[in-house]
Amino acid sequence: MPPHLYLNFVRLPLFFRILIIALLIIFTFGFLIYIVEPETFTSPFEGIWWAIITVSTVGYGDIVPKTTLGKLLGMLLVLLGAGFVSTYFVTLASTTVKKQTDILEGKVMFKGKDHFVIVGWNERSRVITEKILKSLYHAPVILIDQSLESNPFSDYRVHFIKGRAHIDETLMKANIYEAKKVIITADQNLDELQADMNSILALLAIKGLNPHAICVVEMLTNEQVPNAQRAGADEIIQSNLISASIMMNCLSATRMAEPLVSLLEQFNGSRFVFRSSISFIGKSFIDTNKLLIEEGSLLFGIKRGVDTIVNPPHPFIIKEEDILLVISKTENS
Repeated sequence: MPPHLYLNFVRLPLFFRILIIALLIIFTFGFLIYIVEPETFTSPFEGIWWAIITVSTVGYGDIVPKTTLGKLLGMLLVLLGAGFVSTYFVTLASTTVKKQTDILEGKVMFKGKDHFVIVGWNERSRVITEKILKSLYHAPVILIDQSLESNPFSDYRVHFIKGRAHIDETLMKANIYEAKKVIITADQNLDELQADMNSILALLAIKGLNPHAICVVEMLTNEQVPNAQRAGADEIIQSNLISASIMMNCLSATRMAEPLVSLLEQFNGSRFVFRSSISFIGKSFIDTNKLLIEEGSLLFGIKRGVDTIVNPPHPFIIKEEDILLVISKTENS
């Protein structure tokens, strides 16, 4: 065998090499038995059939060697070929099991596209993943985390990658180049400043590999918000600020937490939408709200520049650059 062919053969996966050797043995002995006993084995196909049945230890007995030389070939085939065939099936089974184990343990690269990437494993990422799976997105979810030992979800649409999100190798396993959206959650096992720094580091790595990916980042401290903005965050969620606002409302009235959380829960993308103000320029906030109510929507605020104004006082006139914050009961609004 030429050296380059031998090197190419050695580089093949083990079960491929064993399969090739087993097939060579089967075809060789099939042709040899046809040459030795042409009266019994009337065609090469019958010889190959006999060789396969022999090495697989099935032994139908429909066609067997009659001569001493033919029987010797059969004995040699059993000693030589059966071992390779058995080894092939054992290797194939162990390779399959190892592949499945590697997938569960987050060692296998994801090869799809237009997927959601969620960084960090905690209660928030669990809830987010479950909501994506139940939504109409129909997109796979890639979960990146260092602390998990295996995929916490049994759903085939969730692919687990074990590793740190600021390392290129981990992001490449998640096929970050083809990712649609990325959600980076804060690590609750670290102090708030360190958790924010890790989130910003992951954001920089992700944006460096895929500048077009939409990144939503959870921040715990106000002082790191400008750094997250400079790092390229498309959306910044200040979870501590949201929690503090809910708690403050609870100070002014009892039993306020449940309705407030329920209200936030309904802002799931299909209900909370942004509307252009082009059709409502020059109209008051109240008149605009009346028109939207007739469409089955509710206007509850205006985004004007960097300011968000909820339920502005009358009279509040809609301007060209305003963005309407609308709750809609239809998904197509």
